[in-house]
Amino acid sequence: MKPADKLTSAEAQKELDRLAREIAIHDRRYHGEDAPTISDADYDALRRRNAQIEARFPLLVRADSPSHRVGAKVSEKFAKVVHARPMLSLDNAFSDEDVADFLGRVRRFLGLKEEEDIAVTAEPKIDGLSASLRYEHGVLVQGATRGDGAEGEDITANLRTISDIPLRLKGNPPDVLEVRGEVYMTHKAFEALNQRQEKDGKPTYANPRNAAAGSVRQLDPAISASRKLNFFAYTWGEISELPAKTQSGMLEKFTDYGFAVNPLVKRCETLDQILKFYSSIESKRAKLGYDIDGVVYKVDRLDLQERLGFVSRSPRWAIAHKFPAEQAETVLEDIEIQVGRTGKLAPVARLKPVTVGGVVVRNATLHNEDEIARKDVRIGDTVVIQRAGDVIPQIVRVLEDKRPKNSKPYKFPHLCPVCGSHAVREVDEKTGKQDVDRRCTGGLICDAQTVERLKYFVARDGFDIEGLGGTMIELFHEKGLLKEPADIFALTEKPEKVSKVLAAHRAALSEERRAAEGKDPVKTKGKKEEREDKVVENLMAAIERRRKIGLDRLINALGIRHVGETTARLIARHYRTINAFLKGMESDEARAELESLEGIGGVVAEAICDFFDEPHNVKALHRLLEWLDVTPMAAPAKSSPVSGKTVVFTGTLEKMTRQEAKARAESLGAKVSGSVSAKTDIVVAGPGAGSKLKDAQKHGVQVMDEDAWLKLIGG
Repeated sequence: MKPADKLTSAEAQKELDRLAREIAIHDRRYHGEDAPTISDADYDALRRRNAQIEARFPLLVRADSPSHRVGAKVSEKFAKVVHARPMLSLDNAFSDEDVADFLGRVRRFLGLKEEEDIAVTAEPKIDGLSASLRYEHGVLVQGATRGDGAEGEDITANLRTISDIPLRLKGNPPDVLEVRGEVYMTHKAFEALNQRQEKDGKPTYANPRNAAAGSVRQLDPAISASRKLNFFAYTWGEISELPAKTQSGMLEKFTDYGFAVNPLVKRCETLDQILKFYSSIESKRAKLGYDIDGVVYKVDRLDLQERLGFVSRSPRWAIAHKFPAEQAETVLEDIEIQVGRTGKLAPVARLKPVTVGGVVVRNATLHNEDEIARKDVRIGDTVVIQRAGDVIPQIVRVLEDKRPKNSKPYKFPHLCPVCGSHAVREVDEKTGKQDVDRRCTGGLICDAQTVERLKYFVARDGFDIEGLGGTMIELFHEKGLLKEPADIFALTEKPEKVSKVLAAHRAALSEERRAAEGKDPVKTKGKKEEREDKVVENLMAAIERRRKIGLDRLINALGIRHVGETTARLIARHYRTINAFLKGMESDEARAELESLEGIGGVVAEAICDFFDEPHNVKALHRLLEWLDVTPMAAPAKSSPVSGKTVVFTGTLEKMTRQEAKARAESLGAKVSGSVSAKTDIVVAGPGAGSKLKDAQKHGVQVMDEDAWLKLIGG
């Protein structure tokens, strides 16, 4: 894996695409399903790699970047709770230098001198489940999970069973107070729970975090009550009145109100004090009796926190300093080539299972043939696996002294393993450099690409068709029922054929199983036929329910390269209706209009235009639309004078930094652009304004100075 500063623009673009999709999958598994398939260190590694590439290539930052997201969609099992203030995640630091950079960014944003110290509160980062507790007049009225940050699950009844959570606050708390913190399970309680699970013949939990999350998200509060859970308070959401002026002061107030606050919290005033605290906590980690995975630093003064504000998924005034990764040795048993929906040949390392830090690792992504050649990875090699780094998990190195004598270098296939078409590495016309990935040229004739595109289409972030999973799509495609998205809705007109395919498939599986067990074949029973009919009935109903779809979900489901959930939403908000979108894509100005949208760069705009330049894509989309009722995107709420307006800042700002101005504008619903066009609404021009001011005058765009801007937005 190349370091971020060694990547070409094309390589960076492709890797950001991969990272966005992979991180989204793990967000859903961790936050939405309480069933993570990778460790926190692995997950952090993915996000770190994404951040490194975005920092190196800021023009390639995707609108659906993981840096813009937090959490996952809430479960349908619980009632939904809309958070009055979003519950966001934290950016990560992995070295002393990262912490120093964080403090430097804070100073620059606030316009402070380099030698000025920034006091922070430092506290252990608990590895549990984030929860928000709402108190009105001192009484607990609601408890919720973080969910996707904007909307969580109502788990009030379960949280009431935790002894660390007061049902009525002490002292004189604010009339409205949302206290946020972490539900966790101690090692002792975790061990006792698994012993009970084992005794009762039930599955055991992999680690205390999963156990805590699973316990607090039970439908029966009695189950939560039977498990020993704890809670540490560390921040707040909506609050009617702040009782203190610092982060540390707020934690003291929490203690006065009856909450448990981590006793190891410390206020640090210098970088040296911060790093010493980190080392101290790391040395105590094994003896704490509960899991932590790092230390969190928060700017102590609340007025500075207010000025610093937030980026899309995290506050600028806080960061998590994570602990280092763990490693282990294992054997690379095979290299399997998988073909994705874009034709990419992705090599996957099949490993002899090995436990690294409590997680069993069986597979590793090998990225591409260059990476295999650079590390000279061969089947049969003993390799060192790390549960953090640039990939999940990462093969750090090969132990050549343990290599088998008959070992041979791995030869990457030049033919697609699915359809036999040539697999090539494209050459970038601008740079003349070869693409890092090898892709199948089979296109629509390659079943792997067709199937993977259909799987993506029906996935949760797309049409979310219940009951139509990967196995069923593969089966229907094999039997000729599915070739393109419109075929999914055409299934509703041939339920008998669908039923026969499913019945034959189930019968074949049954006979294979009985043959393997040495048993005689059996005839299909009436109950099985009834069950098959019910499956088909449910599937037809699920497909029918998805004939009405939002424009943003439709765009996302199309599987256009570099277009994910957030980008699709940006496009839908701009065009609002499917007809306007299609008309816009037919225009000669399509690319320019897309690039004018904040968050969509040239690479994304080109990918969208490329999609609509292919006649077969347009025809397939129109065939699909014959089945659909595409609901328009709601117009932006006019909650401020600049909501929905496109704003450009130019020249020198004297009363706030450029970052602060942009953050304030976006928080009020404005779109901040880097260039002026006829679609720009306001140009805020300070001293030294140049070409952008001239462009504004040319297009007749409203121009105002910084004072007028501040007056417009309320100071």
